[in-house]
Amino acid sequence: MVRYLERHRCSGDLMDSAVAATALGRSTGHPAHHQVLEDIVSRVPDFTGPRKRALVQAIFTMLGAATAYDDVAPHAFDASALHPWAVVQAVAVNAILGRAAGRAPAGRDDVTLLASTLSPGTVWEGNLFIHLSVLHALVDVPGMESVVDAGLRTALMHQREDGGLPFVTDTDTWSTVTSGLALCSADAPREVLHRVARHLVRVQHANGGWSYTDHAQLSDTDCTTVAVEFLHQLDADAYREPIRRALDALIAVRGAAGGFPTYGSGTPSEACMTAAAINALSTQGRHQHLIESALRFLADRQMPDGSFPPGWSSSRLHTLFRAYLATRPHHRQSSLSVHDMSSRIAGLVKSAQNADGGFGQQNGAPSDAISTAYALIILAGQLDSAPAARATRYLLTQQRPDGSIISVPDMLGPRPFTYYVPVLTDAFTLLALGHLTHRIRLSRVVLPGRRHSSVQPAERTAP
Repeated sequence: MVRYLERHRCSGDLMDSAVAATALGRSTGHPAHHQVLEDIVSRVPDFTGPRKRALVQAIFTMLGAATAYDDVAPHAFDASALHPWAVVQAVAVNAILGRAAGRAPAGRDDVTLLASTLSPGTVWEGNLFIHLSVLHALVDVPGMESVVDAGLRTALMHQREDGGLPFVTDTDTWSTVTSGLALCSADAPREVLHRVARHLVRVQHANGGWSYTDHAQLSDTDCTTVAVEFLHQLDADAYREPIRRALDALIAVRGAAGGFPTYGSGTPSEACMTAAAINALSTQGRHQHLIESALRFLADRQMPDGSFPPGWSSSRLHTLFRAYLATRPHHRQSSLSVHDMSSRIAGLVKSAQNADGGFGQQNGAPSDAISTAYALIILAGQLDSAPAARATRYLLTQQRPDGSIISVPDMLGPRPFTYYVPVLTDAFTLLALGHLTHRIRLSRVVLPGRRHSSVQPAERTAP
């Protein structure tokens, strides 16, 4: 584990470098903790800012780098509008910071809640980060010694060959729904697609939703919406009942303003999840009043430069492509604000293309494959095919001989900490190429002195 941290002590990531150096007792010369704190808070949605500030402070406290903080907002620990994972994390963070500040130890109810997440050999909800936070919160609570020891042994079961530990045990369901949709767009063999679909039906929750892993019970909008899109595109009749149950689960968490949250009912709605929900609802040819309300919510969340608040990706293009697709089926009958939203998304993407044809995660960032894949989905729907061609050429330069795609880490959890799931780059690249090929048709073109078939843009836009 020490060797792993040594390798990351001088990484380019501000947070990684700071925590590795602090854990090793070598923070001299590394960014000050307050710099890391401000950088982290600047990259999360506003509604979660106070909790993330407290979380980062708790991380450095766990590493022995701080004793007390006076600037933690009291509402950082308000659990009234939090999903179960965030409740447990907030209680653990409060206990860790309270101990450092010399406050009274965690109360009986808090200890009971934290201990309820610990079971030998099992990581609660597949979330190792929360699991370890709970252990730190309970480490000095009388009577919890054997519970903490067993929890530590459970955590070490997940140590990787490189010495490190992952953020979560796996992302199997999220990877499966994303890959399934990508394979469907690329016309993969039907027997393969139905194998994927049957697996998804087996792991669908009783409430109709899906979670990022089959080790978790809390459904999320991200997985549920993509599963609906995939099952509908594959065979809407064969999977009618799983789709119906999933849509019921999705509608049940809809916010009062028409948006959709990542997690349960009553939690804050987000732009990216609202776009994802529109894309799922649009497969059904009904729910128009829900879609119109969600589109208004989405348009209201668009920022002056055309982008949206941070979501679950390091790349601003992730929310952009999902929001762009959300506007397409409703383009003709939509309000001016929705037309404007779509145009501004397209304009931002066209202006953000780098000289090499690719796109970076944020304005001015170097090109990477997964951001370029997100952008290509938008560019495939434009009349001018040149930007899409340049983006495609860049993507092809990032492909390895085995077909996989080289890219930077992109997913976030807990936001804004990045983690790397290589198959997602492959899946989103394949999805982008699927959108592109739906814009292409083979046609007979007669050129001077030559007769051959060549590829020409189709008249229709990408689905």
